[in-house]
This record gives sequence, C-alpha cells and structure tokens, in this order.
Amino acid sequence: MHINISPRASNRLHAISSGDNNPNLALRVSIESGGCHGFQYLMDLTDLGKSPASEEDTVFQGDKGEKVVVDEASLELLNGSTVDYTMELIGSQFKITGIPGATSSCGCGTSFDIKL
Repeated sequence: MHINISPRASNRLHAISSGDNNPNLALRVSIESGGCHGFQYLMDLTDLGKSPASEEDTVFQGDKGEKVVVDEASLELLNGSTVDYTMELIGSQFKITGIPGATSSCGCGTSFDIKL
C-alpha cells in the first residue's frame, strides 16, 4: 500500500513544517462516507508529537522529511493515489489525485464515487 507525494505537496508541507519549526507536523488524510458522490476525503495538519500515529495508521515520509498519515481503512481506498498541492485563482489547497477505482468526482474535488 502506498500514497505518493507530489513535488508541490512535498515543498508545501516542508515549508509549513519549517515555518512552524516543528518536524512533527504531518498531513492527515482520511476518507468518510458523504459528499455529493458517496465518499469524501478530509485533510488536516496534525502534530505527531502531541497526537502520535496509531497502530492503524501508516505514515508516509517524503525526501524532505514531510509526512502524510493515512488510517488503514482510508488507505485501502486511496492506495496508489497522489497527495498534490494546487494553486488556483480561488485559493490553494492540498488535494488527492489519481484515486484508483474512482468513477466520478464533484466540482469541489473532495467528493468522489468509487467502484468497490
């Protein structure tokens, strides 16, 4: 099981961690049912020093020390996808791209349908 971290996401996570002077910062990604297409992914920054990863979590680490944490159930749906960072006119955000098995997604980009 693997999640890729794009160079843009890697650079942004590294900049956030360096700016906060906290090497324990990680991007936590999880999937829950809901959204307009059945599933949606949620992301938030977490301090692994204060809230360590559990036994059900997998921590992926990039070349610059950046970290992405995914729980076991979410990883099964996201295996092979990529964490990316996009900059658009309406703002910038981390997003998941290339979700295997995803059959459709909504305009916001966080909700998707998947063939199980």
